[in-house]
Amino acid sequence: MTFTTPNILTLIRIATVPLLVYLLMFPGPVPSAIAAGVFLAATVTDFLDGYIARNYGSGTDLGKFLDPLADKLVVSAALIMLAAIPRSPRVPAWIVVVLVSREILVTGLRAVAATEGRIIAAEDLGKYKMVLQSIAVQGLLVHYTYFHIDFFAGGMFILWIALALSVWSGIEYFVKAAGIIDGASPSTRIAKRAAG
Repeated sequence: MTFTTPNILTLIRIATVPLLVYLLMFPGPVPSAIAAGVFLAATVTDFLDGYIARNYGSGTDLGKFLDPLADKLVVSAALIMLAAIPRSPRVPAWIVVVLVSREILVTGLRAVAATEGRIIAAEDLGKYKMVLQSIAVQGLLVHYTYFHIDFFAGGMFILWIALALSVWSGIEYFVKAAGIIDGASPSTRIAKRAAG
């Protein structure tokens, strides 16, 4: 394993997952505030590792694999716990199922495409979705009303937008993957020519 600064930051982000899960087992303003702080720190490391990798030439193949995986783990863990914790209101479980299922399916599509020697690059729509999800989760983790701001309501509003973008970008991935995977490998193309 190559322990570059971006990879270390990514591993730190992954390490926040069990801490987030633990904190969200305790409903109340204090654990919620600490969990929101942990999630914010994870978001900052996401920005930092990308910035360092791009500007200092320290990106690695491992980092390209771990970085999006870390994002999905942190956001998915937070959403699952937000739907499960015993406080009201809660994030509807069906929204979490849709969001997490989309991430699993897209990751699977990328893996299948990779076996064909093709890479499905992240689309701008998917990046916007991740940004909106992170902002929504931040508000939902705070949960309570501070300075006359209902953080839960604000988080849910943004999460609905992220849900729409998630489904939209997921459909785009499937359309693109269908074109890439169907006849993507040289052997498949040769077989199709022979059959035709």
